[in-house]
Amino acid sequence: MKAIERFRSSYETTPPWDIGKPQKAIIEITKEISGSVLDCGCGTGENVIYIASIGYDVTGIDGSSTAIKIARTKAKKKKVKAKFIVGDALKLGNLKKKFDVIVDSALFHVLSDEERAEYERSLKSSLKKGGTYFMLCFSEKEKREGPRSVSKKEIRECFSKGWKINYIRDSAFETNIQEHGAKAYIASITKL
Repeated sequence: MKAIERFRSSYETTPPWDIGKPQKAIIEITKEISGSVLDCGCGTGENVIYIASIGYDVTGIDGSSTAIKIARTKAKKKKVKAKFIVGDALKLGNLKKKFDVIVDSALFHVLSDEERAEYERSLKSSLKKGGTYFMLCFSEKEKREGPRSVSKKEIRECFSKGWKINYIRDSAFETNIQEHGAKAYIASITKL
């Protein structure tokens, strides 16, 4: 079963990653973005709503129709214009649109090795040349139980062809079950 399918039922309750606000790491990278933005695995839309609220054209995609319904309701309540799509992040070419920026807050680290390769190709299909992919993922420094962690080496290997890694920095992924969040990386990767 693909990772995306495994998480579709997560929204029957409040999942650990649904913190009711945007991730601090995502707020920080908004200083580096410009143009149209796609959030892959947007969940209930907190990052999308924040980025749209500061003036960007933002689309969120998630495999969970429940999460997308919640995201649309939140955006409407906050009077924020954003587009939300139920879809597969491994098939972004189906969107038939290219974006200047793609944001990923905790999707990459749940993917298998095979899915990561498929996701990398999917990202290439929807990111404009010179566009930037920002990834927030659990790092191998996180030793508590949770999603699969990611090493800098794995990021570099996955994005070794047709990409330029601008940086991979220590960060934190906030959750509603860990007081200080989980140890993470925030990476900036440009499509060549």
